[in-house]
Amino acid sequence: MKITIIGSGYVGLTSGTCFAEVGHHVTCVDNNPEKIETLLKGEIPIYEPGLAELVQQNVAAGRLKFTTSTEEGVRDGEVIFIAVPTPPQPDGSVDLSFIEKVAREIAQCLKPELGYRVIVDKSTVPVKTGDKVKQTVRRYAPEGVEFGVVSNPEFLREGCAVDDLLNPDRIVIGSNDDKALGYMQKLYEPFVAPVLVTDINSAELIKHAANSFLALKISYINAVANICEAAGADVEKVAEGIGMDKRIGRQFLNAGLGYGGSCFPKDIKAFIAISETLGQPFGLLKEVERINADQMNHFLDKIREKLWVFREKKIALWGLAFKQNTDDVRESVAIKMARVMLGEGASIVAADPQAVGTAKRFGNLEGDISYADDMYAALDGADALVIATEWPQFATADLEEVAKRLRTPLVFDGRNLLDPEDVKAAKLEYYPIGRPAVAG
Repeated sequence: MKITIIGSGYVGLTSGTCFAEVGHHVTCVDNNPEKIETLLKGEIPIYEPGLAELVQQNVAAGRLKFTTSTEEGVRDGEVIFIAVPTPPQPDGSVDLSFIEKVAREIAQCLKPELGYRVIVDKSTVPVKTGDKVKQTVRRYAPEGVEFGVVSNPEFLREGCAVDDLLNPDRIVIGSNDDKALGYMQKLYEPFVAPVLVTDINSAELIKHAANSFLALKISYINAVANICEAAGADVEKVAEGIGMDKRIGRQFLNAGLGYGGSCFPKDIKAFIAISETLGQPFGLLKEVERINADQMNHFLDKIREKLWVFREKKIALWGLAFKQNTDDVRESVAIKMARVMLGEGASIVAADPQAVGTAKRFGNLEGDISYADDMYAALDGADALVIATEWPQFATADLEEVAKRLRTPLVFDGRNLLDPEDVKAAKLEYYPIGRPAVAG
């Protein structure tokens, strides 16, 4: 099939590339000429494992192309995806101005002679957005144009998005139009996954409800972790015992510094705002947010307790990205902690396998901070090591080398990556989350 993706950011580029990989012909549109120029050179503006190679392969095969022209995209695509940003507003509600703008642009490019077009909301949007898209397209399109509107939420995890798209655990198609549904079913024929067909409103709610539930699991286990610390228990064992119940599952029961990134914080605020607009306040999610915010503060208090003050202390910070296998620092707990420590007079040497560049550009870090290319070099003369991102290379660090380079043998593990027995053998003083500390 011929597909157009309007918005070549993280979701749009990854989705378009994977659709091309299964045999569709894809046109990716973006209004940023520099981004399109970068993509035309075979480079990609984000780090996502495996994506760059797929982009290059599918461009070479003639199944993937890039343009700044919405008119070209509407002409070439039977199915037109809207994958533009939906940023939060100050009150937590979603800014839908980009969606509205693209819907108008699509409408103005539609022509009766092009034939039927399916317009798909791929961006995460509040319930009833599909109705607004349909209304907008109908208002601005020429007479005689035929189209359908569909909701097809994405369920991508940064760091493994390519696999999530090529091997999805479910495909959700929200449609009130049988003809549009037929196009979408044909589009997804190459994928082996359960397909859930719903009305548009239900599909739009699924994404917000799913992300909010996962965030709830994270906050729940972090609250349990604090109880474990007070009781001298091990949250890893508690989580294992909870997760063995098939009704609960082990995923997202990893105690740590809380959730971050571009999705969970935004989607939870949006779902709270949506529920209030509908007259059904969702107080539980406000508590999820509170626990998540408190988790970082609890960890910082633990560091203060041992260092006494941050002023004139050198901190080695391992991790800047909000999670492993990405260079994304949006809503990164590591970045937030760095701001606090810098604000209290610490000096920081930070290391991250992928996110140093994005942290420099977008982290808004002010103060005595520098960056090390090598994670061990960041340790030299430091008063403490703080582990903030769950990169696998941090988990397998040479702890003898860590102990040798640190000025004082303090390790604060915000992701519970290290084995307490290995830490003890290296004579390090170790403070994880929800687990007993290890004296050097």
